[in-house]
Amino acid sequence: MPNTFNDQRSTVFKLMIYVIGFLLFCEWLLPLEAITETKNVTIFFIYATFCFFVSFIQVPWYLSMPLKLLGLAFILDGLYIAETIFSRNWFSVLYDQIVFNVQVIQAQEWWQMTPLFRSLLFLILLWLMSYLLFYWIVVANRMFVFVLLTLIYVTVVDTFTVYDGKWAIIRTFVLAMAALGVTSFHKEMDKESIGLNGFKKGHLWVLPLLAIILFSTVAAYASPKLSPQWPDPVPFIQSAAGGAGPGGSGVVQKVGYGENDSRLGGSFIQDDTRVFTAMADGERYWRIESKDTYTGKGWEDTLEDPVQTVSPDNIPFQTFTDEVEVEEQQSLIELTSEADFQKLVYPYGVTSLDSYPEDYRLRIHENTGEMDTLKGDSKAKLNRYVINYDFPSFEYDQLRESSTDDPEEIKENYLQLPDSLPGRVRNLASQIVEEADNRYDKAKAVESYFSSNGFEYSTTDVPVPDENEDYVNQFLFESQIGYCDNFSTSMVVMLRSEGIPARWVKGFTAGERIDATDTTYTDGLQNKYEITSGNAHSWVEVYFPDVGWVPFEPTKGFTNNADFYTDIETDDSDSAASGSDTETPEDNMGNPQQMEEQEAASDSESVNIDSEQSYVWVYVLAGFLLLTLLVLYVTRYKWISAFLIRHYRKKEDEETYEKAYQYLLKVLDHKGFKRKPEQTLRDYAFVVDRHFQSNDMRRLTNDYERVLYRNESRRSHWPKVTELWENLIKKALS
Repeated sequence: MPNTFNDQRSTVFKLMIYVIGFLLFCEWLLPLEAITETKNVTIFFIYATFCFFVSFIQVPWYLSMPLKLLGLAFILDGLYIAETIFSRNWFSVLYDQIVFNVQVIQAQEWWQMTPLFRSLLFLILLWLMSYLLFYWIVVANRMFVFVLLTLIYVTVVDTFTVYDGKWAIIRTFVLAMAALGVTSFHKEMDKESIGLNGFKKGHLWVLPLLAIILFSTVAAYASPKLSPQWPDPVPFIQSAAGGAGPGGSGVVQKVGYGENDSRLGGSFIQDDTRVFTAMADGERYWRIESKDTYTGKGWEDTLEDPVQTVSPDNIPFQTFTDEVEVEEQQSLIELTSEADFQKLVYPYGVTSLDSYPEDYRLRIHENTGEMDTLKGDSKAKLNRYVINYDFPSFEYDQLRESSTDDPEEIKENYLQLPDSLPGRVRNLASQIVEEADNRYDKAKAVESYFSSNGFEYSTTDVPVPDENEDYVNQFLFESQIGYCDNFSTSMVVMLRSEGIPARWVKGFTAGERIDATDTTYTDGLQNKYEITSGNAHSWVEVYFPDVGWVPFEPTKGFTNNADFYTDIETDDSDSAASGSDTETPEDNMGNPQQMEEQEAASDSESVNIDSEQSYVWVYVLAGFLLLTLLVLYVTRYKWISAFLIRHYRKKEDEETYEKAYQYLLKVLDHKGFKRKPEQTLRDYAFVVDRHFQSNDMRRLTNDYERVLYRNESRRSHWPKVTELWENLIKKALS
């Protein structure tokens, strides 16, 4: 009966510790939604809970494996597979996905891995983690190590990504204190042989534990914090490691195109990695997408629909009307292996593609202009294509005389501003445009405001707004230092505050012109441009009802390479021949200082690191962790035995002896020495000794029975008993 009480008490405490361990593990999953494009995170929490529960109740492997595999299949079916589950077509889809992704891995094109396969790998990782953590926390009792690793993980993610780990660290601290407290009480109850009846006075130890945890947490949170005493190591670490995640609380980012713009600000380090090359008639801005909703901290896309999938032979997307003069042109785009986005980069006026693989299609987001490149039903990078486009030329008088009667849809989507926008931003916008009497001149007034009012282009020492501070307000009135994100966002916000529809656009600048003799495609194109991560850029589009969306460039040191002209009516044929592409003085606003800044800044632009760009490192780390877990699983008895040998040497109590003997039986069972139900321990020991040609098992069993059934103390025999146990463990595992 005492053993029954001890077993019940031990089970209760193990459950408490295991639940705390699971909550700590959840802290590893919480950042996923913030630092990656992972959706349906709740599903992964549910599956992790299921796996942890199955591991704790110690369901036999021949039942637990099918159960976990069945749960994994239902999740993949619900998220990605439209076929009837477990039907022939269902298995065919799964097989095709696995074959395709294995080929992608062999080609080391990690960015082309499909969401289904990435989710499959992650679910398998959760499966293995549930098994590993059970042994780590419950069997090996290594809770402190897991707590330490969790704290390190949270602090690293908080430092290098947009994830705010302040509350995660507090939660981890509280859970760690609770785990250590429960573990200590468990040891004391074992030492004093207190059974479950002792729980009637549980408040006598629960209340002090809660008081200590509460006091420590409040004291730590309320204590004054010193400002950083050492130089920030993040830029040096990121520079050596190849960059970090997208913007965060003062984190130095790595320049490049990214999709997560919810938190703008902060400095970045340069990256001259070539992303793609372009053969073109002249310098072009390479567009990727626009975003509509300004949050006060950054940008979000709330206009996901409508979406249509089309053949690249005919692309039904234009940012301007038929009233705009165009010239048919063609460009060759070649993406490098470093380009990790599965999207079309295109100039204004794109109409169709040539020279692309036949099995590729485009999924167009009609409002944003974002074009996903698809192979089958999954995103895949389109490495090489020829793009046909109608290059637009905007006439000044047409822009100045354009109507201001905007469609309701345009006003609803592109005049949005947060209620928290400070009033002084609106007041400044009114002052800037007060002398202009048409939309174009108002847009030009805001565009040129930054070049003559002390604003500075810089990629270093760029602040991040505080929690209650507006991004634009900080740039306009406090720092007046920043890069393209600061300038373009500020222009959009000020125009919207004046009732002018505008949107924030992302892509790449023209890049650097290089020698074109190494290309096999010319077709009359003489200019080849190299576009790097440093050319990632953001700019502004303003809506004109009679014209469409017109690009503007507010960033100091950069020049808008869209074509503007003045339509001069004259009978002089020579004048007509030379006047169509002439820029007016107002668009040639550069000065020596600006040209100097442009040369210094042309290859350095900031766009937050795409959670998908960090996928390459996530995949490598996940693969390494998966391989490590597999090795640990295969060799689990060896490393658990090594740990227990060192652990049990330090103890000389009968309970330890009993645990050691039971573990030996488990190891022997794993190695094929299965004990039959009708066998006594002595009969089983005889079989084992006969195999190893020794009598160690019988001697150890004799001592075990004396301790178990006669309550004899065998401490005087302890060194010899320990030696026998270790020898049998080593023989079984050899």
